[in-house]
Formats: sequence, structure tokens, C-alpha cells
Amino acid sequence: MAFQAGGQRSAPRPAPATPEARAYLQDYAAYLDAVPHPSFVVDHRWDVVLANGAFRTLFRRVGPHPTAMPGDNFLRFVLFHPDAPTVLGEHEPSWCLPMLAHFAATLEAHGHDPGLQAIRRDIAQDPIMEAAYRQGLPHWVRAVGETAVEHDGAVRPLLHPDARPGVTECRVVVETPRSLARLGYTRQTLVAHEARRAPVRERGPRRGAAHLRVVPPAG
Repeated sequence: MAFQAGGQRSAPRPAPATPEARAYLQDYAAYLDAVPHPSFVVDHRWDVVLANGAFRTLFRRVGPHPTAMPGDNFLRFVLFHPDAPTVLGEHEPSWCLPMLAHFAATLEAHGHDPGLQAIRRDIAQDPIMEAAYRQGLPHWVRAVGETAVEHDGAVRPLLHPDARPGVTECRVVVETPRSLARLGYTRQTLVAHEARRAPVRERGPRRGAAHLRVVPPAG
């Protein structure tokens, strides 16, 4: 379902305005690197502000992409990078659709944000993804319920390069300490563990252009 987005890389993120905020983020980065699970800090556009070594290890086999690297913008990576299904198991139902739903809500709240508008334009460039976003996504949300689009606490399949046989699960833990919240940031941690069930795996690694299927209406 990922496809080669035609957009532009996100503009460089401005540094925090005060020395205190910059010092806090520097110390928070050191704290993050001590966490054994992949952990990263994002803003409301999903631009990645900080990421630890475990995050970089998880995505170390991901190939280059001009606009959708996981360490640049995680939402773009999930939606547009052709290698995303090689790391994120059950890519479409477990990762893409929840993040598309989150994106739709964020766009409603920050409709004039140029970064979000750029992502929206890239979605619109692909007719199948656009149909899924405009028509299929509302049906899916009604079918699975509002809680399915929440990230905090969600358990999702993960294809970790160091796992044996390679398929694990992760619980997404979302934390926003007060100091991060003041800066408009949120921390996400992927707490990996052995899968409790066998994920439905797509046939072969899906590299290259692919597309989000239109979600059928709820029966």
C-alpha cells in the first residue's frame, strides 16, 4: 500500500526557543538512548525530533527514500515508504489505517499546517489511497470502533531484524511529560515482545510501489 510520494522533505524543524528547552531536549536525548526499546519523540506532524539507538536498529535495513525515512517523519514512512511492510507487520490494517485516522483528526485540528497539507497532497496523488482515505477510512473506523485508532496501548505486529524467527509484537506506549508537552512533542515507545499469535504475513517483502486497498464498507 505504500507508494513513492511525490512531495518534498519536511522543512528543518526549528530549534526550541529558549536555552532551557534546548538543554532539556539534550538531556532527554541521553535518557532516551538508555531505553532498550525503540523510542522516539514526534511533533503533531509526526516529524521525528529525537530517536534512540534501538529505533535506528529497528529500521537499519530500510532503504533510502527522498521524503519518507523513519527518522525524518514517521507518518510519511508508514504511508509512503515501500520498505515499511518489511518492518511493520500487517502493515495496512495494523499501522496504516490507524495512522491515517490519526492524520485525518490532526488535519481537522490543524488544517492550515503546511506540513500536514503536503502529506494530504501526496495522499491525493494516488487515486486508490485517496479513495481509501475519503471513503474507506470512515467505514473502517465505524467497523472497528474509535479505540482501534488509538496508539497508546495498541499491540501491533513487528518484524524486528534481530528477532527469531523475526516476527514479534510491540505494544505502543505513548507518554507526554509536561516539559515535552509544552514544546508540542509526544514520545512513543515500541515495547517489543514475542508474538502471542501468528500474524498474517503478506506474501514476500513488499518493496517498490504498492498501494493502499480501498477498505470495503462495514457489512
